[in-house]
Amino acid sequence: MTTSLASSPLAPTYDRSAMTTGIVHMGVGGFHRAHQAMYLDRLMRDGKALDWGICGVGLMPGDARMRDALAGQDHLYSLTLKHPDGHHETTVIGSIHDYRFAPEDRQGVLEVMTAPTTRIVSLTVTEGGYNTDDATGAFRTGSDGARHDAASPHEPTTAFGYIVEALRRRRAEGTAPFTVMSCDNLPGNGKVARTAVVGQARMSDPELADWIEANVSFPNCMVDRITPVTTPADVEQVTAELGVEDAWPVVCEPFTQWVLEDAFPTGRPPLEEVGVQMVDDVVPYELMKLRLLNASHQALAHWGRLLGIEYAHEAAADPEIAAWTRAFLTREARPRLLAVPGIDLDQYVDTLFERFTNAAIADTLARLAFFAPSGMPKFVLPTVRANLEADGPIRLGTAMCAAWSLGVLGTDENGAAIPVVDDLRPFAQAQADGEATGFIGNKEVFGDLADDERFASTYAQELAALREQGAPSPKTHHAGSTPCHAPGGRRHALDGARGGRAQRLQGRLP
Repeated sequence: MTTSLASSPLAPTYDRSAMTTGIVHMGVGGFHRAHQAMYLDRLMRDGKALDWGICGVGLMPGDARMRDALAGQDHLYSLTLKHPDGHHETTVIGSIHDYRFAPEDRQGVLEVMTAPTTRIVSLTVTEGGYNTDDATGAFRTGSDGARHDAASPHEPTTAFGYIVEALRRRRAEGTAPFTVMSCDNLPGNGKVARTAVVGQARMSDPELADWIEANVSFPNCMVDRITPVTTPADVEQVTAELGVEDAWPVVCEPFTQWVLEDAFPTGRPPLEEVGVQMVDDVVPYELMKLRLLNASHQALAHWGRLLGIEYAHEAAADPEIAAWTRAFLTREARPRLLAVPGIDLDQYVDTLFERFTNAAIADTLARLAFFAPSGMPKFVLPTVRANLEADGPIRLGTAMCAAWSLGVLGTDENGAAIPVVDDLRPFAQAQADGEATGFIGNKEVFGDLADDERFASTYAQELAALREQGAPSPKTHHAGSTPCHAPGGRRHALDGARGGRAQRLQGRLP
């Protein structure tokens, strides 16, 4: 029995006392610790990048829990890869060596951000955390946080307020600006981060905003690793396997990918040495991931929750939901992608379903649905819009929106409660009360799509079909039927007792 993570045989052997902060990361959650911090730990285990230690920053009141968990174990934590065959691969990560809780240590956060040794500020603040309008892409100057940080720029509260104030101080002191690196699932995440930072700066100091636009780099990147929320069972399992308690372990799938634009004027770690793809143009990889993987997650969530399914691997293993999702990818999403150098898209989609059906991960559909208000406008609706412009098919993407609207009402097709994870119920209720565009009339999510006659009429048809016939059933597949792997063939007709659901699905597959 070991007494601490530091004494575990899996702990890092590099000299953590020699680390200095090169990266300040805002939004230290499971994904950051399973991804960016893991890549830095790999470099450090190779005897490199000790000057690129990570100082985490928590901005929200709930982040005090992360501060306390990490502080109690010298900022070490365990990372467990859960393989589909049931075996686990665990290591102890040491690349985070400091953590600051901004609500109680504003000046400490600004000091570390202003230090010349800090050359990158990275972000995982969720897709919805950039305070930009999904429809227009503009920075929301009217939000409470933006207004506060504009009125009191030296006492910031938001990620972008802190970045602006730190850049102001660096400029005044003659220190080169750091690179701002978004690691969130956003189309053009570097561009979105630039919009947020410059927009915040322009509210209080237009000259500083111009300087940021001219001098600060905002590289785009694509990140990928399924990292579910850590459960009490995960904590117990890690304790049993390591022989020591970890206050907040991380579990994830074995697969990981990071495609990063090589635009770091003040330097960066040699990330290419540990598997990061450094490229000139991230956009094709980014669109591939957002419109295939992330869009599939939304499909699994919205269809699966209507049918009372709890986990992503269960939804992905269901033949009808899998067939529907594959059809959406093949018919609607893939034709609107750019060519992706070095990627076989057929193989990529097959790999997605291998990953989705990893039961060891047990990612919940509730977690995936939580991101719908910010994720659907970035993962699914761009495909719908692109097909509207190209006169391509939109039924499957539109049907996903209709399924989402019914799930928001909080009851599945068996009458059981669906955990409501967003604030869109008033729009869904207006739709239920007879307002035709009630749900899609939410401009923040759908923009002007409700004004598009083809989208609105297709949505109305899909919603009516869902109400009358239900979602694809997880119980309709049997030995006499053949699942459709789009664009191959059709599911065989099912008997009348299994009825309209399967027939409805069949009518929408190639």
